[in-house]
Amino acid sequence: MSDTITLDIDAPDDWHVHLRDDEMLDAVAPFTAEAFRHALIMPNLVPPVTSTALAVAYRDRILAAAGPNARADFTPMMALYLNDQLETADLLAGATDGVVFGAKFYPAGATTNSAAGGTSLLDYRGTLEAMAGAGIPLLVHAESTDPEVDIFDREAVFIEQQMVPVIEQIPELRVTVEHISTRAGLEIVRDHPQVGGSITPHHLTCDRSDLLANGMRPELYCKPVINSREERIAIATAATSGDRSFFFGTDSAPHPLSKKEAATVAAGIFNAPYALEVVAELFHEWGALDKLEAFVSHHGVDHYGLERAATKVRLTRRPDCEGDPAQSVCTAGGAEVRIFGADAARRWTWEPIR
Repeated sequence: MSDTITLDIDAPDDWHVHLRDDEMLDAVAPFTAEAFRHALIMPNLVPPVTSTALAVAYRDRILAAAGPNARADFTPMMALYLNDQLETADLLAGATDGVVFGAKFYPAGATTNSAAGGTSLLDYRGTLEAMAGAGIPLLVHAESTDPEVDIFDREAVFIEQQMVPVIEQIPELRVTVEHISTRAGLEIVRDHPQVGGSITPHHLTCDRSDLLANGMRPELYCKPVINSREERIAIATAATSGDRSFFFGTDSAPHPLSKKEAATVAAGIFNAPYALEVVAELFHEWGALDKLEAFVSHHGVDHYGLERAATKVRLTRRPDCEGDPAQSVCTAGGAEVRIFGADAARRWTWEPIR
C-alpha cells in the first residue's frame, strides 16, 4: 500500500525575501517567482531602496529576472527602507499609486546591508503615524545591536525597548515582527491583534546545536541567529497551531560561498528553491498538514488585508527519498550559492494546478 501523500493548497506567498541585485538577482529570482504569488521584497540593497522611484526600478529588474516559468500572478511587493533618507510624502504617494507596500526598519548594523538603518524606531514617529493613517504596514527586523546584549537575547531586548513603545503609542499601526526566532517574538504577536509575525523554514527546523554542535556550519548562520531547541519548539508549535497571527516568510537571503565560508561569515540562508518542501515536511512530522495551507497561503494575506489566491498548487510526499536535488546554484559570473533544504526536497515535490 502506497504511503504517498497528495495535498492541494491555495497558492502560497512569501512574506519576506531577499532577491539582491544584478547577477545574483538573475540567479535567484526565478525560484521565488515560480513558487510564490506574492513576494515581499526586502529593500536592503546598496544603496538602499528609499524612494518610490527606486522601488519602481527595482520591481522592474525583479520582473525582468523572474524567468519564463514565473507564475502569471507573481507580484513583487515593494518595501522602502525606513531611514533618514526616506521622505514620508513620497512613501504615502508610492502607496497610493500601488507601488509601495510597506516600510522596513533595520537597526543600524544588525544584519546584511543594514548600515543605513536607524537607532530607534521612535525617531520616525511622524512617519509611523502617517503610515498608520494610510494603512501602510511596518516591517521590523527585531534585533538589538547593543554589544552588551547577548546574541541569543537580542530579539527579546529589542522588542521590549523599541517595539512595545511603538505598538502601545501608535496602536493603529499594522506591524510585522519578521523572522521570529524566540518566544519573545511569539508573545508580542499574541498580545497585540495589530501585530503579525513571519516565520522562516530555518527557524522552524533548526536550533543552535545544528549550527554549532558538530563543527561550525556557516551555511546556517543568519540574523537573527538560530536559537535554542526550546525556542525552536515554541516557534514550530505556533506555526502548526493554526493561530492566524503567524505566517510564512522565507527570509531567503543568498550569499556566495566566498562570503559564507570566510573568516567573517555573512548572515543569510538561501532557501527559496526548497522552502515549501522544508515547511511541508515539518508540518508532516508534527501531524499538522491540515494547517499547512493556512500558514503558507492564508494568514499572511489576511494580516495584510489582501485577497486569498484563486489558484492552487499540489504538494506530493513520496514514501521514500528519491533523486539528488541540487545543493547549490551559480550566478552567471560563477559565484556559487548553497541551497538549504535538499533533504526535504528528496521527499516532497510541488506543481501548479492548471
